[in-house]
Amino acid sequence: MTMNAKATGARPTREKVEVSIQIDAELLDRVNHLTDDPSKVIEAAIRQWLRGDSDRDDDLTRLLPRNPAVPPRGEWND
Repeated sequence: MTMNAKATGARPTREKVEVSIQIDAELLDRVNHLTDDPSKVIEAAIRQWLRGDSDRDDDLTRLLPRNPAVPPRGEWND
């Protein structure tokens, strides 16, 4: 796959470099299902990975409260 990302008008113009990578065909199909320009998705994923962002929000990453809060005495049936 050859990536050729174009600079957007909202960001300062940066020189883009064309890169050739080998990627799993199934993974590429999943990315192509999301967008017609997989280079943008791959570039965004690399930027996020380099920043160390791990803001996943799925069932395996949510923290559940250990015990639910107990209301003060006398307020059970309000």
